[in-house]
Amino acid sequence: MPGSVYVHIPFCKRKCIYCNFYSRIYEMSAASIYTDALLSQLSGFTGTFDTIYIGGGTPTAIDAGNLARLIKSLSGMSGSSTEFTVEANPESLDREKLKILSGGGVNRLSIGIQSLKEDKLKKLGRIHNAKRAADSVLDASKAGFGNISIDLMFGVWGESPESWRTELEEAVKLPVKHVSCYELTYENGTPLFGMLKNRAIEPQPDDVTAGMYETAIELLSLNGIKQYEVSNFAVPGYESRHNMNYWNNYPYTGLGASAFSYDGKTRSRNIADADEYSKRVLAGAYPKDFSETLSPEKRARETAAVKIRTRDGIDFSWFKEQTGYDLAELGKRSIPKLVEDGLIRYVRQGDRVTGINLKRKGMLHCDTVSSSLL
Repeated sequence: MPGSVYVHIPFCKRKCIYCNFYSRIYEMSAASIYTDALLSQLSGFTGTFDTIYIGGGTPTAIDAGNLARLIKSLSGMSGSSTEFTVEANPESLDREKLKILSGGGVNRLSIGIQSLKEDKLKKLGRIHNAKRAADSVLDASKAGFGNISIDLMFGVWGESPESWRTELEEAVKLPVKHVSCYELTYENGTPLFGMLKNRAIEPQPDDVTAGMYETAIELLSLNGIKQYEVSNFAVPGYESRHNMNYWNNYPYTGLGASAFSYDGKTRSRNIADADEYSKRVLAGAYPKDFSETLSPEKRARETAAVKIRTRDGIDFSWFKEQTGYDLAELGKRSIPKLVEDGLIRYVRQGDRVTGINLKRKGMLHCDTVSSSLL
């Protein structure tokens, strides 16, 4: 039994204009067959997971009956110390589904509110309004959830730094323990990318989005929500254990269409088609469409590329224990240049260098740092 499992629910009420994850519009018949396939796979596991994460798509977009079936199956694999997270959207998180989740052992909710500003939600094509965004968090808290995370997006065209600050000030008044802040990105193949290409919108200048990011770091920290990864902030003790598993490059199992699995050596991906995925699984066939076995060095470099995203960075002793490689030697060309460019710093104990971590500038350019370590 692997420590962490991710279950992908690809169904949504509406596809967001900026989303490039595999998803499709919810249909009850397709969701029922898809749930059958997931339950078939889950029946092959025994014991309990360290972390369970149901993401999407929008898990709460599916009907209560299928959601209850899935939660019941996973609850049997959730122990007393399991972190059990479900993603939810405000428009589909009602009292019935909150009851199903809380009764099934879910102890962490990640609510994709994206914004508390009406105009911003409309630009992003979200189907909930600002009041419902806030109310969904309050409803979850009243239902007994003490570990609530929210997603917020910044850098939307036309958004002012002042508006972003007031939005953060509203957010920290909500009963949340974790906040994920994401800069709006223009992913190729999305409607948003088409709008950009056709010059229907003008993206924010880099210095403006950098300022917004700095504001998030400072304002959230002042309210006890500390940054622990490039885009993630938490009250100490409420960091996402499931995501830390990814950033440590530890093994995980992915169930559902388009989900990835990693056993420490081999990475694989399930076919990104819900109907075909269901058909294959229920027929006892292989649902994966991609698999690669990493060389020890590639695994080590990928470990560095994801671990550097965390606030603590990479401890050299930890890295050697996990990968068998000396990071200073592996990165003898890239690390000194990253230090010189002001993106990372050496961590020292006395006169001894014990690791590296991101500087504030490196947080702003983390993709550059990760690519260099690869």
